[in-house]
Amino acid sequence: MKRLLCLFLALGSTSLAVADDWPQWLGPKRDSIWRETGILDKFPDGGPKVLWRAKVSGGFTGPAVADGKVYVADYLTEGDVGKEVYDRTNFTGKERVLCLNAKTGTLVWKYEYDCKYTVSYPIGPRCTPTVSGGKVYFLGTEGNLTCLDAAKGTLVWAKDFKKDYGAKTAIWGYASHPLVDGNKLICVVGGEGSCAVAFDKETGKELWKSLTAEEQGYCPPTIIEAGGTRQLLIWHATSLNSLDPETGKKHWSVLVQAAYKMSIMTPRKDGNLLYVAGEGANGVMMKLAADKPEATELWRGKKTNAIYPISMTPFVEDGHMYGVDQTGHLRCVKMDTGERLWESDVPFDGKPANAGTAFIVKNGDRFFLFSENGALIIAKLSPKGYEEISRAKLLDKTTTAFGRQVVWSHPAFADGCVFARNDQEIVCVSLKK
Repeated sequence: MKRLLCLFLALGSTSLAVADDWPQWLGPKRDSIWRETGILDKFPDGGPKVLWRAKVSGGFTGPAVADGKVYVADYLTEGDVGKEVYDRTNFTGKERVLCLNAKTGTLVWKYEYDCKYTVSYPIGPRCTPTVSGGKVYFLGTEGNLTCLDAAKGTLVWAKDFKKDYGAKTAIWGYASHPLVDGNKLICVVGGEGSCAVAFDKETGKELWKSLTAEEQGYCPPTIIEAGGTRQLLIWHATSLNSLDPETGKKHWSVLVQAAYKMSIMTPRKDGNLLYVAGEGANGVMMKLAADKPEATELWRGKKTNAIYPISMTPFVEDGHMYGVDQTGHLRCVKMDTGERLWESDVPFDGKPANAGTAFIVKNGDRFFLFSENGALIIAKLSPKGYEEISRAKLLDKTTTAFGRQVVWSHPAFADGCVFARNDQEIVCVSLKK
């Protein structure tokens, strides 16, 4: 009986440690929440345990982790990918999707193709691979969409947005992470009447297309539920649009244009409030109708309120929003009014800078922040302020931006670990208790 009781207790305690995958941008539900348990409260002396490191080349794209494998994309070229290049330029190289063993970091397979970059910051791909149903969907910097067999890396189907839809690559390339929704793969494409396109995820057949935009922008397609309706949000260069995800038919639209057409952040919803914003203090808070797919403007951004992120997406909960402003300050804002409650430059070592970036993921009652300085930070975020608990360096800064060295790649959190990359390597670090 004692042995049975011990076994029961052991199994019970094991069940408390729930493992999870990170198969796409911002996690399983695209909400920046890591739901695994059994995660350490603070870093041990000397930092968390590094399980493995593997060599990669240049890229902004974060890794995806699913079914014991890590999927990460890069750009292999003879040019200096870490060099700051504002103007469009010609780089010749190979865009690649690498599949690694999540336990060891060893290469399982790679898929690559020749690709000429004609974008600003030609360091590498921007979109995190999306893993679903035994397939990997990847959108490259120049609009090459590929569907790969997740186990073998063989090509299932492919699209070329410039060739197939007459789209033009925006100055900073394609950066809208593809979204799987039921049997559909939804992408931001560009071209006449095809800013948003839904493909059959198994065959690549076009199911519908919608919207014409001056430029497609960089914001990923996002699904919300409001007004008793599932709504697909597409924020292109000049407006935020709500579509029926099954047909592409438009429900509503509101004008909101970030400077330099930098529509980047994922739209954030909390209750009946919905926010998008970007460069130049351009943003809008929408109030969503309760009984139909409709939205009304609650307030507009100005220089003294709200958050205007560049390369990160704010975290929202309980009527508050936490994010890094274009000034490089971490801020907390009341969503109903836009009032700034506090700001901190501690995640950036007291040196806030233009387009400062930290990626924010919640786990339990605290947050993991991956700062552009290569540090992973455990902190408490609340309307009362920023409370740092612990930090550890994960990676060197390998990209030059605005005259400083940075790491601008969203990490993945899965199987009790963090997976992060720069332009030279990807690292797996244990965060288990």
